[in-house]
Amino acid sequence: MKLKTQWAHFPYRKRLDQFEFSFQPSIDEKKIRELASLAFLERKENVILLGPPGVGKTHLAIALGVEAIVSGFSVYFVTLQDLLAQLIKAREENRLKERMALLTKPKLLILDEIGYLGLDAFGATCLFQLVSDRYEHGSMILTSNKSYGDWGTIFQDNVIATAILDRLLHHSTTINIKGESYRLKEKRKAGVLPKPGTS
Repeated sequence: MKLKTQWAHFPYRKRLDQFEFSFQPSIDEKKIRELASLAFLERKENVILLGPPGVGKTHLAIALGVEAIVSGFSVYFVTLQDLLAQLIKAREENRLKERMALLTKPKLLILDEIGYLGLDAFGATCLFQLVSDRYEHGSMILTSNKSYGDWGTIFQDNVIATAILDRLLHHSTTINIKGESYRLKEKRKAGVLPKPGTS
């Protein structure tokens, strides 16, 4: 298990039983448990986790990834920023086609933190190609702090954003998380920040 989760490149290991559903009541726990059955992988469907920073999107993505590894599926986790750095390096080394082909191989690709940084034309084109190559061939879990209506600002192109969303959402489950940041909650608990409603 240890070697496999390292291969997946998780920044840390989290399980579903560590997630505080009581702290995020906007999440349908039953739906998350259903996703943990991994039927979406068998159907080659996607999962998109949307919400502000700190609400547990990455935790849930990793937890589902760990479940997939335990069940024998191949998983690769990468932030969008790291993915772009990899692709730029591959382009400089004339290995871009090879790198893109590798990204289509895992049964589950987890792409974290979409929306924190805008993409240039190269990044947007690569992401479109990746989503297109995996469409109906392999599942993806994506996390984003932006609602779908704002994805045009990420790609700086509404046409390519629409094309990406069209493929992602055709077979997918969207989980919208509305709530307070876990990190802010811990700071409030430690007395670093005031509790909500206090000055």
